[in-house]
Amino acid sequence: MAARTKPPDVPRIPRTIGYLRVSTIDQDLEKNKADILLHANDLKRGPVEWVEEKVSGTKDWHKRKLGEVFQTLQAGDTIIVSELSRLGRSTLQILEVMKDAKEKGIAVHAVKGNWSLNGSLESKVFLTVLAMVSEIERDLISARTKEALKARKAAGVVLGRPKGPGKSKLDVHREDIILDLQREVPKTRIAKRYGTTPENLWNWMTKNKIKVEVTP
Repeated sequence: MAARTKPPDVPRIPRTIGYLRVSTIDQDLEKNKADILLHANDLKRGPVEWVEEKVSGTKDWHKRKLGEVFQTLQAGDTIIVSELSRLGRSTLQILEVMKDAKEKGIAVHAVKGNWSLNGSLESKVFLTVLAMVSEIERDLISARTKEALKARKAAGVVLGRPKGPGKSKLDVHREDIILDLQREVPKTRIAKRYGTTPENLWNWMTKNKIKVEVTP
């Protein structure tokens, strides 16, 4: 009986993802799609798989469709966007995407500006510059936050969490709860009536210094 020959391994075809993101429902994706197709042809990459979403760039990119498809990509795959700002709304977020792509061996191309992250010396220099810009952006955000807090403090605004027991859903029922306690209604029944637990009721009474004396 003739031995069966093992079929040759079929080489994996690298994937090309055209990522399209807009932040408002009235923005048009078609022009960006055409630009990405032309760019993919210039790079001799195809066919293009489209990933489209209408979501704010401030949302964590891992929780967007971009993050979902990113998990399925492998070394040698490509992501093409119309411009780098489609990856995120801040340099910090864009840098995070680019770094993750570099670690996985995924090429990232942006039509606007003809930016590329593909392992070349030029892309390495670009990534270094992007990291420097991100660090400056991070420092500026920190400085603005400190200045704002300083200005509010100088204006007499009390910073931090307000002192005291804080708000509770039981506050609006204070008088009714005290009346129930005076009537010696069991705390388990009071807690159930107002949608809480006996422990929370007791903590609420302690924080609000509620001591009930039963009238004989």
